[in-house]
Amino acid sequence: MAVHVVLYEPEIPQNTGNILRTCVAANTKVHIIKPLGFELNPDTLKRAASNHLAMAEYFFYENFEDFESKNPGTYFYMTRYGKKPHSSFNYASVKNDIYLIFGKESTGIPYERLRDHLDYCFRIPMAGSCRSLNLSNAVAIALYEVMRQLDYPDLSLHEVQKGEDFLESFDIRPLGRKDVFHE
Repeated sequence: MAVHVVLYEPEIPQNTGNILRTCVAANTKVHIIKPLGFELNPDTLKRAASNHLAMAEYFFYENFEDFESKNPGTYFYMTRYGKKPHSSFNYASVKNDIYLIFGKESTGIPYERLRDHLDYCFRIPMAGSCRSLNLSNAVAIALYEVMRQLDYPDLSLHEVQKGEDFLESFDIRPLGRKDVFHE
């Protein structure tokens, strides 16, 4: 079983870049359904994806039917019209691949698709006066809830690049001083 993020017709390159970076961190594949609202190339995603773009696993599809025909699993749909919070599903009980599907920034996922899958629609709880969260933030919130429920599969629970004990070995004293207090 694997966890996937699906972007339906994303419109803003910075969001897509941030999502790709988040999915690298979560060891998650990204599926992007066309059309895109921007030209996808390293220049449009460079700042948001940082140096993670080369590590991202992402795939393109001409439309939702193309995506669906190639990716069997359980689909969960993020929508402001969902009646269940993202945390209410028991993702650990899903036996096949999990796909978290997020719609385009302006209009979301088409209502026709949502209507046929109401039991799998979710929303992230927020103040009633707020229409929506930023797409990349919503992906991070929902994706990490799934990862939490799955006990963070294949993810490191400690710092790898600088070492697990980096903070313990970090010397906070100013150069040449034996204490950290100033008189």
